[in-house]
Amino acid sequence: MSRLNKFVIIDLETTGHTPKQGDRIIEVGLVVYEDGEVTEQFTTLVNPNIEITHFITHLTGISNDDVRHAPIFEEIADELHAIITDAYFVAHNVPFDLGFINAEFERVGLEPINLSVIDTVELSRIFLPQASSYKLGQLAESLHFVHTSPHRALSDALVTTELLDYLLNKLKSLPYETLRKLMLLEGKLKSDLSAIFDEALNKAIFIADETNQIEEFRGFAFKKQSVTNFPQLTETPSYGELVDHLFYESSGFANYLNDFEARPSQYEMATTIYDTFQSKKHAMIEAATGTGKSLAYLIPAIYQAVTNHERVIVSTHLTQLQRQLMEKEIPLLKRVLPFPFQAVMIKGKQHYLSLARFEQVMQSLEFDNYDITLTKAILLVWLTETWTGDFDELTLPSSGERFVRTISTEAEGGLDPQSPWFQHSFYLKAIKKAQKADVVITNHALLSSSLTNEKQVLPAFKKLIIDEAHHLEETAAKHVGFQLHYVAVHRLLKGIGSTEDGTIHRLAERESVIANVLLDQQWDKRWEDAKAELDQLFRHLFQYVMKKQYQQGAMSDVGRYQYTFSSTDHTDKQWQSILEMVNRLVVLLEDLKEVLSHLSSYFVKAKYPTDIIQEIDYFKEQLDITIERIRIYFLQPTLDTEVKWIEIDKDGAQNSVYLYQEPIDVGEKLQTQLFKKMESIILTSATMTVKRSFAIFKERLGFTNNEIVEKQIDSPFSYSDQVQLLIPNDFPVAKFNQMDDFIYATCEAIVSLAELTKGRMLILFTSYDMLKKTYYLLKEWVEDEYMLIAQGISSGSRSRLKKNFQTFEQAILLGTNSFWEGVDIPGSDLTCVVIVRLPFQPPNHPVYQAKANFYKKHGHNPFMSVALPNAVIRFKQGFGRLIRSSKDRGIVFVCDDRLMTAKYGKYFIDSIPPIDIHYQTTKELLETAEDWL
Repeated sequence: MSRLNKFVIIDLETTGHTPKQGDRIIEVGLVVYEDGEVTEQFTTLVNPNIEITHFITHLTGISNDDVRHAPIFEEIADELHAIITDAYFVAHNVPFDLGFINAEFERVGLEPINLSVIDTVELSRIFLPQASSYKLGQLAESLHFVHTSPHRALSDALVTTELLDYLLNKLKSLPYETLRKLMLLEGKLKSDLSAIFDEALNKAIFIADETNQIEEFRGFAFKKQSVTNFPQLTETPSYGELVDHLFYESSGFANYLNDFEARPSQYEMATTIYDTFQSKKHAMIEAATGTGKSLAYLIPAIYQAVTNHERVIVSTHLTQLQRQLMEKEIPLLKRVLPFPFQAVMIKGKQHYLSLARFEQVMQSLEFDNYDITLTKAILLVWLTETWTGDFDELTLPSSGERFVRTISTEAEGGLDPQSPWFQHSFYLKAIKKAQKADVVITNHALLSSSLTNEKQVLPAFKKLIIDEAHHLEETAAKHVGFQLHYVAVHRLLKGIGSTEDGTIHRLAERESVIANVLLDQQWDKRWEDAKAELDQLFRHLFQYVMKKQYQQGAMSDVGRYQYTFSSTDHTDKQWQSILEMVNRLVVLLEDLKEVLSHLSSYFVKAKYPTDIIQEIDYFKEQLDITIERIRIYFLQPTLDTEVKWIEIDKDGAQNSVYLYQEPIDVGEKLQTQLFKKMESIILTSATMTVKRSFAIFKERLGFTNNEIVEKQIDSPFSYSDQVQLLIPNDFPVAKFNQMDDFIYATCEAIVSLAELTKGRMLILFTSYDMLKKTYYLLKEWVEDEYMLIAQGISSGSRSRLKKNFQTFEQAILLGTNSFWEGVDIPGSDLTCVVIVRLPFQPPNHPVYQAKANFYKKHGHNPFMSVALPNAVIRFKQGFGRLIRSSKDRGIVFVCDDRLMTAKYGKYFIDSIPPIDIHYQTTKELLETAEDWL
């Protein structure tokens, strides 16, 4: 029995992660926390009688010499065992610490600990749902706890104690409705919180919401939405007076930003955009790193909107940049601008929680796994904090990320004015705010919806700023086209289906009439047949690509095999069998849709609640879309203006298949549906030109003459003083299927450079396969000295991997495609960028092949029109990872000497700022690097 007011908080430092494989404890830190006070502390180093690796020493500061004369575990076991009694056992990741200490107790003949447990990682996830990280050090920093010695046991235990106290107070402050629903989930959590919830619930009954910040509806508590008072325009200065004030007067940015220095390039960009708006023209502005382009375009956007009573849209590629604008630049401008304005952010339906769907899933808890239970708990607490209902505010477990798709506004279908949740819809509120705002921050995907004549989500606008504009063509192509994969169709069938969590099953359990209709229509058999046919089809597609890929040899940058359709497929017997399966699947899906139509009509006549009808109609609509896409993909001939291809995860399940269809050229579509409809569009990015020319970029967006303003704004950074470009002339030649010598030489160079830079390296690859081979070779050589973090191998998102890289002093980060851009690691955290190969797309990549053929038919050189421009843009992005501020300094090491030996190498060199280039032997380059650093 654990006392409600007593907690034993423990932290261990160990030689590794697995006691069963011989890892041992090297330090114990323990705190007894009783009635809100620390009543006892215990700490000691422990001699593990095995070697402590360099990596563990680097992480903890504990060396073999430190523990040589420390007690062995047997000498402290009895004292430690006696302390850990009659309390909650608390740790930051309980399974690790409890598992380790019990393994040691059992090893020395003592009974294992069997107490109620509290895991502060789990509690942090639930009660701090918007934290950016759940590592102890980063939580301590964000909560302003004093953490003097991270990765030392007593310091970690004391910080965990402070964290526990904070989290329990947060728990006790929650509304009654939230606590009651959390209590329903408690049984499937790791932490034993039943008694603590009971106490909190008894007190919560008598506590009103004194701050009037929480409202309750249908048994849920959520943050009360404040009434937005949109400001009235006051007298404003002229635009010239405004920018002079902001950039050059002491009461402007200098009054709000420490060490602010006016950047002529930022001033120039802000002025150019405003002038372009006034002339009602379009403009392309390449603003190099360091320009400060976010502020440079927000200032004219806000001024234009406020003074002319017109809305301006700002679109970004990444939602991460959307958040940055709303959380950093917009609040700054609200303080510094001499007039009020309103800016809001809007995304697609899939980003917003549907309260109606969440209410439904909270009624079904029996079959939830741990991740789903944890996600539901996170959402319940988050509802008391969020204004927006935007899932991107959360850090969810991987299964949770999949789960929230099923309870998004998109999964809800159309918004029903008759639904009890209609007035509380987060998505509806976002739309209403956007309709009244001066500036709306959105993303390219939502912007691209206007190209397909879909129902408009964005409010009317005539002026538009497109940041990260080099992604517009690609995003538009994906949106005009489509992708279809097994998991999505399977999830759709499961959502409809006859399983316990399927909609139809739930309805049939509620209404015997519905159950009889389904029985009469043989619903279960039809559903099972469709599911079986889907499995069979995608398994055959998997085998088909496995057979064909040996002919094409194409592989995506994340290691999937790719196969592009050709005319020979129609004569292949296996493909004919696949088409027969497709036809059968279409018929079966049509049958399901027919039953849903029958049910929907029945519900309407019987005057059922509209939310039920809406849910059925949503699934019917999704089936219709799926059927149409299957028909287009398999049963209609591939047009000359489009490309279709299949990708399979060769290491995944036998039905892990992804189908893609995209137009080859979207320039004309962009012109007719976007550019010709707008008064003024500003396209901006740090990487738009090739050899200082916009020609390629203009052509791809459909501009045929000089009707667009072109502007290049150079970086304020002194690259010649901050960067050295090193290219070895003695590397083995990299040949397809003969890469081992090249990879070996690359690893040798990385290790040698790491010794000079103390890690702090970003290694950029064009191939996931090459990344994996490099990672495992480096792991053999330097795992004990450096923390190796690799995309697709180390767990976590891109931002999580970046944070982990910055956490460790001696770390090497390996990344492919998405790491070439959008990764901002300023200062001494990053000293060296290694570009392993020039970033040409593989010549057999489906989209490249299709575009190359398209350009060739139109009399263009595909290499010069497609391959080279894409590679130069990506190279500029990779190069730009190193220098993020005027104080940064480092090395770019390019392993590919085509930069110097190929005729096209000058396109790369001429597209980056002028810097010193060293083309020497690897030994000479390392000497140059050592002198430079």
